[in-house]
Amino acid sequence: MTSNFLDKHMREWRQTLHRTPEFGFNTEKTAEFVVKKLKSFGIKEISTNIGGTGVVATLRNGNSNKAIAIRADMDALMIEEQNNFAYKSNIPGHMHACGHDGHTATLLGTAATLAKGYGFDGIIHFIFQPAEEWGKGAQAMIDDGLMEKFSFEEIWGFHNMPGIKVGHFETRPGPMMSAEDNFEIELKGIGGHASKPQAGKETLQPACALVTELQTIVSRKIDPTDIAVVSVTELITDGSRNILPGLSRILGDARSFRKEVSSTIEKEITTITSGIASAHDLEFSVKYSREFIPLINDANLAEEALKIAKYTFGKDNAKVAVQPVTGSEDFARFLNHSPGCYVFFGNGENSAPLHNSSYDFNDDALEHGVNYFVNLVKNRLKPV
Repeated sequence: MTSNFLDKHMREWRQTLHRTPEFGFNTEKTAEFVVKKLKSFGIKEISTNIGGTGVVATLRNGNSNKAIAIRADMDALMIEEQNNFAYKSNIPGHMHACGHDGHTATLLGTAATLAKGYGFDGIIHFIFQPAEEWGKGAQAMIDDGLMEKFSFEEIWGFHNMPGIKVGHFETRPGPMMSAEDNFEIELKGIGGHASKPQAGKETLQPACALVTELQTIVSRKIDPTDIAVVSVTELITDGSRNILPGLSRILGDARSFRKEVSSTIEKEITTITSGIASAHDLEFSVKYSREFIPLINDANLAEEALKIAKYTFGKDNAKVAVQPVTGSEDFARFLNHSPGCYVFFGNGENSAPLHNSSYDFNDDALEHGVNYFVNLVKNRLKPV
């Protein structure tokens, strides 16, 4: 469906964005690039600085007032890129390691196609969001009046997925992606010389024991039919080669799909930490925060998404995902306010994993994403 001309330009846009990654809410240049392209398509209704650096473009065609929204994220990650191709990141310590450059190019290609006014009757809001990786961008746009300024009846989101073939599609009704909670534990004691552990209250050995014990939360405190993950990602101390630490910090995250499971994880982290701290005569603190909420697809819209995908990708190339994903997405925040559906497009079976320093969005996936969303708009805003 997409022309060779548009496909060529989308690849150029994607690679330009890949060279200049921006983190969090600091997506000013990316937003400027998006606005410039939207204007070149003849789109006149463009709002900027929504929720910081967010952009919303609106297309109207025909007489219907039915409105839908399609969202893409724009931000990159703080990772040093290891690729060597010509369009690798020009910004030290930053790269598009999750494919948001490809998501932005896909939505731009969709807007370029639909700006011609073909085949739909109604209103489309194209949402370009910052700070997805932080889990803050969607809520920032909502807090800035997104739902009031740009009302819509349903919202659609998407992500590329390594391991799925290019030109293939997956989604599922109900739970699609998990919540993400973060925790930080501090153990405080008395550091000292490595030759005299009995003279102080060192914290490294208790911290190591705590790292191990935290794994019993999922294996012994969560119902096996529930999905839960507790991962320790950092252990930081003030010790050195011959210095026993008096302070140890343990950081990590937890994934789940139900509030009750999240509450159990928080409670058990505190209980286990208290017990180990007491056994070693240490002070402790636990900070627990809920960064992402579960992403729950609307069942009816997921069914519609699958029908459209089978038409677009071929009936054998579109399927219901067997299990939800324990990754997280702040698109879930929009679903608190509007029915919606989130889907996966294949990035290739040999793609490097997301958030990997060798990852790259597969440009062959761009046309498939655009074709899907053009068909979706024609279906959801079908002329009478």
